[in-house]
Amino acid sequence: MTGRPMTQRTGWDWLETAPLADPAPAAVPQADPAPSFARCFTGADGARVLAVLRAMTLDRALGPDAPEAALRHLEGQRQLVATVLALIARGRAA
Repeated sequence: MTGRPMTQRTGWDWLETAPLADPAPAAVPQADPAPSFARCFTGADGARVLAVLRAMTLDRALGPDAPEAALRHLEGQRQLVATVLALIARGRAA
């Protein structure tokens, strides 16, 4: 190790630092993420974000001339938003 302060290190010097200790097993949450999703999307900001996500995905329709790739892309977005909404609902019910 070069002994230079961390702020003066450049390039690959950061590889020479000792690895951080593994976090305690209790510090790494293994529980259901649903309550975290529910907390993230509470309040006015959370409602606004969900409204935008719904408008961009679930409430959107593509025309009959939409290419297959666009349809697949939108369906993937819809699936992700639906998963987020399901986690929020499950977290609020708990």
